[in-house]
Amino acid sequence: MKKIIIAVDGYSSTGKSTTAKAVAKALGYVYIDTGAMYRGVTYLALEKGLVSTQGVEIKPLMKALRHSKFNFVYNPALGFSELYLDGKNIEDNIRSIDVANWVSEIAKQPEVRTFLVNLQRKMGEEKGVVMDGRDIGTVVFPEAELKIFMTASEEVRAQRRFKELQAKGEKVSFEEVLANIKHRDHVDTTRKESPLRKANDAITIDNTHLTIEEQVDKILSILKD
Repeated sequence: MKKIIIAVDGYSSTGKSTTAKAVAKALGYVYIDTGAMYRGVTYLALEKGLVSTQGVEIKPLMKALRHSKFNFVYNPALGFSELYLDGKNIEDNIRSIDVANWVSEIAKQPEVRTFLVNLQRKMGEEKGVVMDGRDIGTVVFPEAELKIFMTASEEVRAQRRFKELQAKGEKVSFEEVLANIKHRDHVDTTRKESPLRKANDAITIDNTHLTIEEQVDKILSILKD
């Protein structure tokens, strides 16, 4: 079968990454988590003290970004790739509530988006990839052969994220997580640069009441059709 690009877009905490990983594994495709890349840049900005209530210090951030190396390293024990920054595994670091609170602000910076979109396009040049994010089917790969747009209710998404953070020992309330979800939705859909929106030819999957397995089966069924 000819290899294609599968673009998976959608709102935060809809399980895009988990589903995309499983689809990639089932097809023997490369999985690329673009959301992790934006989180990685956010982690870098926080580590270097380049974000504050005044906003993002974009020039020093871009300088730091150009002198840093982001790459995905396959973890055979987990069955998917993890994000590394300058040789350090930062997969756990980028899932913190601090990163979640700042990632939408970082992601709306035009310079950051241009830098990462170019990287993402290079990663998908040979096809055979499942890439998830906010603008994969609209900006990064508008020519992708299969586009999926994932959504779910705010409350269900917040509950999923809350359980995930609790499992990691983070001290956070459900109300705080729900507020973060609503804030990220607003910023992601209203930003000037590559706002979150469904591509005209994307297929919507509302996974409010679907398991990961049911989502994967649905996408593989669509692919066969």
